[in-house]
Amino acid sequence: MCIHIHKLKRVFLMHKSPCLQSLPSPIHSPSNLTLTLVNRSLQQGFCFNILCVGETGIGKSTLIDTLFNTNFDSPLCSHFHPNVRLKAQTYELQESNVRLKLTIVNTVGFGDQINKEDNYRPIVDYIDAQFEAYLREELKIKRSLFNYRDSRIHVCLYFISPTGHSLKPLDLFTMKRLDSRVNIIPVIAKADTITKSELQKFKLRLMNELVINGIQIYQFPTDDETVAQLNASMNGHLPFAVVGSTEEVKLGNKMVKARQYPWGIVQVENENHCDFVKLREMLICTNMEDLREQTHLQHYENYRRCKLKEAGFKDVNPEKKSLSVQEAYEFKRPPTLCNTEVPDLYSTDSYKSKSY
Repeated sequence: MCIHIHKLKRVFLMHKSPCLQSLPSPIHSPSNLTLTLVNRSLQQGFCFNILCVGETGIGKSTLIDTLFNTNFDSPLCSHFHPNVRLKAQTYELQESNVRLKLTIVNTVGFGDQINKEDNYRPIVDYIDAQFEAYLREELKIKRSLFNYRDSRIHVCLYFISPTGHSLKPLDLFTMKRLDSRVNIIPVIAKADTITKSELQKFKLRLMNELVINGIQIYQFPTDDETVAQLNASMNGHLPFAVVGSTEEVKLGNKMVKARQYPWGIVQVENENHCDFVKLREMLICTNMEDLREQTHLQHYENYRRCKLKEAGFKDVNPEKKSLSVQEAYEFKRPPTLCNTEVPDLYSTDSYKSKSY
C-alpha cells in the first residue's frame, strides 16, 4: 500500500513530548535517548480512527481512498437499507519504518429512509460503545492499556451535500448530537458541482448556521506557536470544499489526480480548484496527534466522568474532603450493603506484598 509517508513521519516529530519537540530531525540528533523514544514510537506505530458521516453516494469512500493514496476496496452500498448501520474496517498501512493502523467507520444507509428522525442514534450508540469498551478496560484490576486496541473515534468527517443553499435538518440534528462526543470536521462533498462564487457564499451560510444552532466543530489549535499561524488560517477555510478521485489524468508532462469533464479537468491537488490539500495537511500531518489527544482528554473524559457519577462514585465527602479509593467505594455502595465488610485494598497481604 502507498501512503503519504513523509507526512506521517512528521506526526511523530510534532508530538507534544518535550524530547521530540526539541528535535529538528530524528536522524541527526545526538541524543541516544531521544532516538530510542522515536524508534520505539515508530516500531509500535499508532492508530487513527475516522468516522465518515454522510448520505449514500456522496463520495465518502472515494475521498478516503484519495486521502491515503490507496484503494481500500470498499463495497458499494445501495439506497435501500431499512435503517442506519455502521461498518468499521481496519487497515494496517506501512511504508519504510512507519506503521499506521487505520480504521474507517462508514455510516451505511444514512439519510436513505423516509423517516430520518432516528438516523443519528446508531452513530451516537457506536461512539458511546467505544468509550464504554475503553472505560471497562481502564477499570479492570489487571489491565493492559499499552497493548489495548483503541477503537475510540478520533475525528468525524461530516459530508455535506453541495446544495448551495443551507444545511439540511438531518445535518443540523445529527451534528448537534455528535459535537459533544467527537471532533467534527465538516466537508462540502463534490465541491466541483457548484461555482466558486456560490461555494464561498455557501461556506459562509453553513458556518453561520452552525453558530446559530450552537454546534461546536473542531477548531485547529492555535496554542502551539509552531503551527498557530497555519491553523488559524485553516480555521478560516472551514468547511473544506473537497473533490476526491483516484484516477490520474495526463496534464502536460505529468500525471495528476483529477476528474475529467467535457468542459475541462478538476485537479484534486490544485488548491485553486478545491480544498483537498488543506484537508489532507490538517488531518494527516499537522493535527492528527491533537485530534487523538482531544478525543482522550475531552470527549472520553466527559463520558468517563458522567458514567462514574451515574454509578455513584464521588471525589469528595460531604465535608468537601478528598476520598480515598476505599472511601469512594463505600460511598458508592447502596444502603443495603452499608454494613457489609469491605476488604482493605491496601492491606499487607493484598497490596504491599505484590511486586510491580
